[in-house]
Amino acid sequence: MSETTPRSCGTDRFAQIRDRLFTSVIGDVMDMQGLRQQFLPPHIRALSPEKMLVGRAMPVREEDCTTQGDFGLMFKALDDLKTGEVYICTGASPRYALWGELMSTRARALGAAGAVVDGFHRDTRGILEIGLPVFSVGAYAQDQRGRGRVTDFRCEIRFANGTIVAPGDVIVGDCDGVLVIPKARLDEVVEAALTKVEGEGEVRRLIEKGEGTQAIFDRTGIM
Repeated sequence: MSETTPRSCGTDRFAQIRDRLFTSVIGDVMDMQGLRQQFLPPHIRALSPEKMLVGRAMPVREEDCTTQGDFGLMFKALDDLKTGEVYICTGASPRYALWGELMSTRARALGAAGAVVDGFHRDTRGILEIGLPVFSVGAYAQDQRGRGRVTDFRCEIRFANGTIVAPGDVIVGDCDGVLVIPKARLDEVVEAALTKVEGEGEVRRLIEKGEGTQAIFDRTGIM
């Protein structure tokens, strides 16, 4: 487990993402920049589709186990969350829940931005009442105690589809999925996405005026 200090939250950029952007346009511009493996697997979905998640990654590595009561480093990982960070976890088999109401309560108290787990959540009603953005593969009440444990955190993690998340990367989630922006590329990705959004607005106006999509694409490269 590394002892790195989280980078600044990039408040202005995060506000631009929340107010003006969405995962599909961010994903498009990263594709064009050669970052073509930035979406998490498509089965990871928003518990509340109307909520947008933007924050710095606090990656957590989980594994299956058979030792009763052994949560590994889960409590340390949860307590180490900083303001604006996202608890993002992978590595377990889909047999039990990786997130729940009490974890959401603690994350909210610490000022975390939300949670993304490559597995199930439980305590759905409680999480909805808390209001913390949570992304998972769905609801399943089976406890992870004696089935899974955290083995490391603030470490690089890799999802099954090949997407890599490093500490401090920017996680963006909305109703269309979850993606990761490498921390060193945040400014250029956001600037390109803002430009694309403006271009898409013009394309929409041209379509509404009756112009053909092929002609528009040939002229703008946007569709």
